[in-house]
Amino acid sequence: MKCILLSALAGWIAMSAIGAEQWAVFETSFTSAKKYENPFVEVEVDVVFKQGQEQWKVPAFWAGDKKWTVRFAPPTQGKYTYRVEGTDQANPGLNGKEQTLHVTAYTGNNPLLKHGFLKVSADGRHFEHADGTPFLWLGDTWWKCLCQRMTWEGFQELTADRKAKGFNVVQVVCGPYPDEGFLEPRMANEGGLPYKSVKFEKVNPEYFNYADRRLKHLVDAGMAPAIVGAWGRGDCNSMEAIGAAGLKRHWRYLVARYSAYPVFWILAGEIPEETKWGQGPWAEVATYLRSIDPYHRPLTCHTGHGRRGAKGDSHVIDFDMVGGNHDERVAVEAKTLAIVSTAYAKDPPMPVLVGETGVGRELAALRETCYEGHMQQGFGDVQRRMFWGSILSGAAGHTYGAAGIWHASVEGDPGCASAAFGGTKVYDWTTWKEGMHYPGATQLGIGKKLLEQYPWSRFEPHPEWTEANCIAAGIPGEVRFIYQPRRGIYDWKGTVVKHLEPGVTYHVFYFDPATGRRFVQGTVMYAGPTAPPFGGQTTDEYHAPDLPSPQDWVLVLERLKP
Repeated sequence: MKCILLSALAGWIAMSAIGAEQWAVFETSFTSAKKYENPFVEVEVDVVFKQGQEQWKVPAFWAGDKKWTVRFAPPTQGKYTYRVEGTDQANPGLNGKEQTLHVTAYTGNNPLLKHGFLKVSADGRHFEHADGTPFLWLGDTWWKCLCQRMTWEGFQELTADRKAKGFNVVQVVCGPYPDEGFLEPRMANEGGLPYKSVKFEKVNPEYFNYADRRLKHLVDAGMAPAIVGAWGRGDCNSMEAIGAAGLKRHWRYLVARYSAYPVFWILAGEIPEETKWGQGPWAEVATYLRSIDPYHRPLTCHTGHGRRGAKGDSHVIDFDMVGGNHDERVAVEAKTLAIVSTAYAKDPPMPVLVGETGVGRELAALRETCYEGHMQQGFGDVQRRMFWGSILSGAAGHTYGAAGIWHASVEGDPGCASAAFGGTKVYDWTTWKEGMHYPGATQLGIGKKLLEQYPWSRFEPHPEWTEANCIAAGIPGEVRFIYQPRRGIYDWKGTVVKHLEPGVTYHVFYFDPATGRRFVQGTVMYAGPTAPPFGGQTTDEYHAPDLPSPQDWVLVLERLKP
């Protein structure tokens, strides 16, 4: 199995010592001239890549025995030199002469690579590639899917399903899991547990070899891994159990193995919100992570609310991830959606998104949405409402989650009944295969597909465009999206669209967010308060026609081109 795994990885990673493609992963290894008792802590190895006046100091990782490996994703084309540098300068195998790397244009079709690195946009509101192509985040929650309950075959099946439905991000924990004791056997994958001690002093490279295979598979499928390094809730507090020094070692290893991939970093799950403004021990770890990541991959942490926004705050994050509420009744309240709009309004601008659809038992009052099917509630209509509410309130994307999937549940083992927590309380007996077919995932993909037909990255929230119970966003004079939540049975009344721009003729249609059907409603044009109507109307309010059926709808007004 090990030989097959290494062979599969070699098919994706550029192994040539003299050539590589821009954005893709170039990998090479170095052999230590001596054997260390515990190389993970005894020596650090970096490889410095240079091109002209620029350089990238890339951490290398111990790959077992005397082998150290580096992965580099060249951000530009042309000639590079690189040199290995180890803290044990007396070791000639880890301190070498300069070598040359020639980088040519990327020739593949992977959407994560052909437009370049993922980053925060220039306006600070969304994500984009290096060439400016916008990236609309639609994530899925696979917290525990690196463990062996999720088989390799199952991982491939779930990946194919999510790719087909339009997902482009997968949030996955590569470290301590929520709701589990540290280094429990249930956390292991085919290569065993990631570490041999709770303080993360002895690494197991075999675990990460199998994690490589899965994370690489996501990238091959065009889905960016959003890697979570640890968990921090009070009942599974990694900072308390492992300590800042151990978490820094862990993050150095993750950066070395995965920073060359098109990834996002999530520092840890459910940690104190003070981290976001640079306070506390988690902020110390975040600062360290940023200092060793040669590509500055977008970094956040997983908390309930957004940034404080006070003068003097030190922002150790690049985008603002907020949480959700497991209770569908709370999830649809206006005050919970305000978490997104409040974070969006903070200065300086930063991408905001709901990064988990339900977290934190003891922090439930702070949260927003809920996993689909979690404790047999929160199904499709709730998921649609959370997605459209967040996106039209200014979010840069949205992360979905489903019962069964996040805990890699299989028949007979739900993956969320750890002995560390009594072993008797089970959230869901839903298996991941059952959760994979919940309708909300398809419906959010349908919404993303609609948005991508418009210049969504220029959308801004416009609550003044509609009634208080609806949510509106768009571009004045170009396009308007208005989400009208379900009001009740036998209620077909449409919303009111306000402040139409004079002289703009809009084509109007209702979009069914559950199926993608369109129901054309004709055109509307506000001629102006005194001008003859010329087929338009003299009021800037448009009373939308009755709904096609009593459910939630997206009303779209798009300007007719001359």
